[in-house]
Order: sequence, then C-alpha cells, then structure tokens
Amino acid sequence: MTKNTRLKLLAAVLGTIGISMSAVSADIVVDPKGVIPYVTDSRNVVVTSGSGACVQAGASWSPAAAEQAKDANGKPLACSCDPDLISKDKCEPPRPPAPVARPAPKPAEQKVKLAADTLFDFDKATLRPEGKAKLDEIVSQLGKYNVEVILAVGYTDRIGSAAYNQKLSERRADAVKKYLISKGVPASRIYTEGKGKANPVTGDKCKNMGPENRHNKKLIQCLQPDRRVEIQVIGTDK
Repeated sequence: MTKNTRLKLLAAVLGTIGISMSAVSADIVVDPKGVIPYVTDSRNVVVTSGSGACVQAGASWSPAAAEQAKDANGKPLACSCDPDLISKDKCEPPRPPAPVARPAPKPAEQKVKLAADTLFDFDKATLRPEGKAKLDEIVSQLGKYNVEVILAVGYTDRIGSAAYNQKLSERRADAVKKYLISKGVPASRIYTEGKGKANPVTGDKCKNMGPENRHNKKLIQCLQPDRRVEIQVIGTDK
C-alpha cells in the first residue's frame, strides 16, 4: 500500500466518525441522559484523539446535539469539545447576583425634657444636685447608642425681658454641656442652644394670676413646666 493510499484511507475513517479539531485538556465526564453526540468510554468520559480533540459520534453528532448534551456539571458538551460552535455566554458560569444594598441603620433618637427647677433654682444657671442626678441617668443611657449628636436646648418662663431670658436659657444649656463633658461625653458631640421664653408648654394655664414678676410665687410655681432644658440624643443603636 502506497503512502498516498494510506493517507486516503485515514481520511476516510476520520470522515466517517468525525473528529472535532478543538483540543481537550482534561477528561470530560458526560451526563448519560439523552443523545450523546461524542464517543464515550465505560466511564462516560468523552474519547479524545491523540491531539486531545473530542471524537464525534458520526451521525449522532450535530451542532444542536453538542449544545443540548451536558457534561456532569450541567454545562453543554460543545463548550469543551466545540467551543467555536456555541456562544460564550452559554458556557460561562452564571454571575452571582449583585449584593443587595442594606439600608443604613436608622438613627435612634431620644428626646428628654428636664424641668429647670429640678436642674436649677429659679432665675439661676447653676446645676442643683437633683439636676446632676438627672443628667447622670442620661449619661448612663448613652452607652446604648453610637452617639452622633447631643443637643441641649434651654428655655425659661415668661417672667422678665426677652433679652434677659435669652441669656439665661443659653447659660443653662451651657451648664448642662459642661456637666456632660465632665462625665466623659466628647465635647465635639454636644451642641447647645437657648430659646429664651419661646415655646411655652403651659399655654393659657397661668393667665390672670397677678403681676408677672419674681415676687409672684404663685405664678412662678404655675410656670414651672416652661422652665426646662430639652436634651436630644441622636445616634444609632449598638
């Protein structure tokens, strides 16, 4: 048999069984369900040529069959044996879903109203022992939060001029700030504000109670709820 005859015979054999020219670097285990368009051995591994190409199973092979048949991992056999016949997106593993953005923790807000004649004597801005005890209670609660802002707002009753009461409310708020700092609260977290005789909470309750001066003890007692400090804590729960 001449050399040319042998080459023609080899070509005829290859044409009968069909050989993909895609090199295969590792064993391809086939899912045995359905039509298998490639020759497999007893282990359900695709038979490859000496160059590593998958051996096509003659009439059973077609581009559609190569795409429909799966390997043991559920990937189309064409991805490993005939990658030029199938789109890359069918061979790549699915992308993991994008992580769901978690909403930022909702700030926890606590608002505390403290009566001024618990914190201070009438017309004074010096903290009383009872007032310090009230502030100590607040400081003990701060450990529950990652504190962002503490706002201390001072108020007065309506007795006296607006300018005087504005200054008094500011001094009271500042006294609260200094005490909180002495208890370890960072100064950079504390803001103060004085609102004088604004926003009274007594409304019309104390009308017609005589002259509005510091000597009217009955009126001073009635206006007690207006003399207050409001402390607002803003942060996130730990």
